Amino acid sequence: MIFLKFEVLLEDEFKQFAQNHEQSSFHQTINWGKVKSTTGWKSHLVGVKKDNKIIAASLLLSKKTPIKKNMFYAPRGFLIDYDDINLLTFFTNEIKKYVKKNKGIFIKIDPYISYQERDLNGNIVENGKNNKNAYNNLLKLGYKHHGFNIHGEELQPRWIFITPTKDITIEEIMKNMDSKTRQILRKNDRNKIKIREISYDELDDFKHIMQHTGDRRGFVDRPLSYYQKMYQEMHDDGLLKILIAQINTDETISSYNDEINIINKEIKDREIEFNKNPEKVNKNKYEQKQNQANNEILRIQKNIEHIKELENKHGKVITLGGILFYINNMEVLSSVGGSYKEFMEFQSAYTLHFAGMKYAIEHNLPRYNFYGITGVFDENDPLFGLYSFKRDFGGKVVELIGEFDLVIDKPSWLLYKSAIKTYNFIKSMKIRLKNKKL
Repeated sequence: MIFLKFEVLLEDEFKQFAQNHEQSSFHQTINWGKVKSTTGWKSHLVGVKKDNKIIAASLLLSKKTPIKKNMFYAPRGFLIDYDDINLLTFFTNEIKKYVKKNKGIFIKIDPYISYQERDLNGNIVENGKNNKNAYNNLLKLGYKHHGFNIHGEELQPRWIFITPTKDITIEEIMKNMDSKTRQILRKNDRNKIKIREISYDELDDFKHIMQHTGDRRGFVDRPLSYYQKMYQEMHDDGLLKILIAQINTDETISSYNDEINIINKEIKDREIEFNKNPEKVNKNKYEQKQNQANNEILRIQKNIEHIKELENKHGKVITLGGILFYINNMEVLSSVGGSYKEFMEFQSAYTLHFAGMKYAIEHNLPRYNFYGITGVFDENDPLFGLYSFKRDFGGKVVELIGEFDLVIDKPSWLLYKSAIKTYNFIKSMKIRLKNKKL
């Protein structure tokens, strides 16, 4: 007879199991639990063992609610085979007991598994893989689904975009990109945009980028202390990198001058060839090419003057933007990032994302995760640009299974929902009054 045992796990054994699980994510790490402790969350490490070997586990986060009882959250769901109804039933029953013992009202999960396979354009793949059996198993066990949302109403994005990166070369990745994306990346190379990782002491620079971006786009950014906590808890374990894009004006101007020299040589070579055999050269085409080349030189010279103006205003080394990446054995995930409005012309986000993709390729990780998009693939949708930017790197849309709540204490849950509704109403009224005063 096989006996399953539910246990509170030690940090080392949880880490060993979690980092190698196919549903592994930065959310299901001890490090993430420590980061969330700064905002009032408490970590719990639980799992199921068979023959003293862990076969399912989860980081649970708990937080006190306005009604003095706790809500629980398994970020990105349990690390479990959701198709194994017997294991899922056992784990669910034991989780219920554990949450109830710790004064919990309900537990929220948002499993890191897809609902149904989709392609680059968001279309359902005929006969593709799906996890509808897992979805049905959760419903059978009493988990309440929040619905197949498409506009990002969840705690974590239900729709994401990924580029497979395992056993593939950078050249193959480039080939799969949209031509416009390739052109921008090559242009950024010519502009000598450099990517580098920042240190803890430079976090204020990244915070400044994010604050500027938040002010421009209308979102509230995290405080510097939160980025510092993330760095302290995750960086040294290889789970976090923050990259910034910069230009050195001397290098950029030198690159432009190199282009001018090449074009001048082409002009001179054509001129020599024309003068040698004027009767064999189509004069109209010759003049057209020469004019185009001279116009290109004028364009580059204007770029040089523009770079010099930026240098006079901002110095020789100019930071364009940055992205915070989470990294584990399964993926490189682009979490948050931004850029300065004044330097949007450089389109540094392309080179930053490409740097993340190259890291995934070089370390043979399964995927590069661009993270959140919406589930609307209509060009008229206001957020279509977010998706199309990511799509043009090549890859596929991933529709995750969504959020579920498992209610443990129904009377308290109903009271909690009422309290949250009242809290949100008061909060919205305060915002309206504040906006009226402004």
